[in-house]
This record gives sequence, structure tokens and C-alpha cells, in this order.
Amino acid sequence: MIDTHTHIYLEDFDEDRSEVIERAKDSGITKLLLPNVDPETVNRLHELCDQHPGFCFPMMGLHPTGVNQSWKEDLGTIRSWFDDKRKYIAVGEIGIDLYWDKTYIEAQKQAFIEQLRWSIEMDLPVVIHTRDAFPEVFECLNFVGAHNLRGVFHSFGGSREELEQALQYKNFMLGINGVVTFKNSIFREYLNLAPIERIVTETDAPYLTPMPFRGKRNEPAYISYVVEKLAEIYQLSPETVAKKTAENAERMFNLHSSSFQELV
Repeated sequence: MIDTHTHIYLEDFDEDRSEVIERAKDSGITKLLLPNVDPETVNRLHELCDQHPGFCFPMMGLHPTGVNQSWKEDLGTIRSWFDDKRKYIAVGEIGIDLYWDKTYIEAQKQAFIEQLRWSIEMDLPVVIHTRDAFPEVFECLNFVGAHNLRGVFHSFGGSREELEQALQYKNFMLGINGVVTFKNSIFREYLNLAPIERIVTETDAPYLTPMPFRGKRNEPAYISYVVEKLAEIYQLSPETVAKKTAENAERMFNLHSSSFQELV
């Protein structure tokens, strides 16, 4: 299994990060993919990936909830890391979030569009955060040129119509996490409209903990509960789901590339 979206570099894991990683490996996880949040999280992200080469892989981006009055300066800082010798597997976590605050909606759009352009320039996939903002996200993708982009709609939980529209972006996959195990998750009733070849698994740890641990801190080892629910939805064995979604992740993030093998 591959956890394609986890934030275990955050302070939530400072007391037991090594144990969390060991539990992840013991559960059958072979790789952890780590999206950045803002300039303040970069050093933590790099340190963890340096400690676990070949297991932890970094992304670089400015999260939409990190867009504030200093967003242009912050975006410049984030961009500068791509000019460093360090390798990143994706531009992420980027996108639009209108759930918490709409104050910076235009700035969020501009920051998102700019980072989408980086992905085209550097030929990297994008990992997109979308919360109460599918119309705005689709608008930005189309503005930049969706045919030039590839990536993942992280933490997908949209309506049937949003799912159908997301699937029209042929170079994109859906990131499915613990939300799919929640009893009130309506989207699992139509998720199988997306072929398993368009699905990757994730935790978004420490957030979105799956049942039966909902309400507690999430961690990568719990991804097995996501796999089990996907197996039920797709009427496949958990082993098949784990294998196929891992292959999808390897392909999307080019995890076999020589530049990353040099880090192992």
C-alpha cells in the first residue's frame, strides 16, 4: 500500500513519529507521500524525508488555507525551493478552500493558477485540495489548460455530478481516505463510477481518521481501513485494491524515476 497524502511531519507526531513510521511499515505500506502546507512547514518536511529516503517523498506547494495577506511573498518562498537541488514528486498541496473563510478567494485563485503553471513548467503532477470549491477549481484548471495537467483530486468526497466532471479530466485520479468509511458518506454509493485505475489511497493524517478510530489522531497504518472499504465498494479483494492503487500511485508520481532511486 502507498499513503499518497500524509502530514506526519507536523507537530501532532513529535512524540512518537518513529513509532508511527514503524507501524506504517508493519501494516504493509511501502511509501509515504508528503505534501507541504506553507513556508513554516518546509524544514519539518525536508528533515523527515532526509531521515527516511526511499520511504518518505516530498511535495512542495502552498496550501489554500495558508493564503493570506502575505501570499505573494510566501508563494515566492515556496517557488524558490524548486530551484534548489532537492527533488519533489509533485506540486502540492494546492487548491481552493472556501469552507473556513472566503476573505482571500481571489488570492486563492491566483495562487492556485500560479502553482498549476509551475506544474506544467516542471512537468510535475499536482495534488489539489478542494473544499466547497469544485466550480472554482474546475474553472482554474480550464483556464490554465487541463490537458496540460495531471494529478490527484485529494480527499474526494463530492457529489455525483462533481465526480462525473472530475472524471472528465483524464489525467487525474481521485484520492480516497477515511471519509469513505464514515456512515454519512453518500459519495461511496456512486464512487464505483470511477474505475479502480483512477483511485489512489491516502490518509491525510493526522486528519480524517477512518472508522472505527474516528475522533482520534489519524496515522498511515490506518489506510488498511480505507482499502477494506474500497474492496467492498468495488467488489474486489483488499489485496487487489492495495496492489492496483499502489500501481496507480507509482505511475502518477513517477516513483520509479532515476532521480528518486538515487535517494534510496
